[in-house]
Amino acid sequence: MSDVKIISTKDAPAAIGPYVQGKVIGGFLFASGQIPLVPATGAMAEGGIAEQARQALNNVKALVEAAGSDLSKVVKTTCFLKDINDFAAFNAVYAEFFKENAPARSCVGGIDLPKGALCEIEVIAAV
Repeated sequence: MSDVKIISTKDAPAAIGPYVQGKVIGGFLFASGQIPLVPATGAMAEGGIAEQARQALNNVKALVEAAGSDLSKVVKTTCFLKDINDFAAFNAVYAEFFKENAPARSCVGGIDLPKGALCEIEVIAAV
């Protein structure tokens, strides 16, 4: 797979396991899930679901931009929520980032996430 480009940026949290932040292949970025870690400190964003969703989406944005793309080219997101009852509050923040040309999306709730995060977001984007 010589046409694979590994994406790495200090503007999104470093991988905390045996994986990379993202890979570009065939004109698409396949990004690892982003939890609401603050890249500069490695600490979880303080606050509830809105603050954590905003940080996770900022991490997604940084990763997509590091791949040479932007949020308007995100074609699919998968969102994980610790508590599905946070869906409405999560959705309000999500809508701030995807105002036009919203991607296809799946959202799963009721699961434990790394480091006790309230949300995690992964994306596929055209590059």
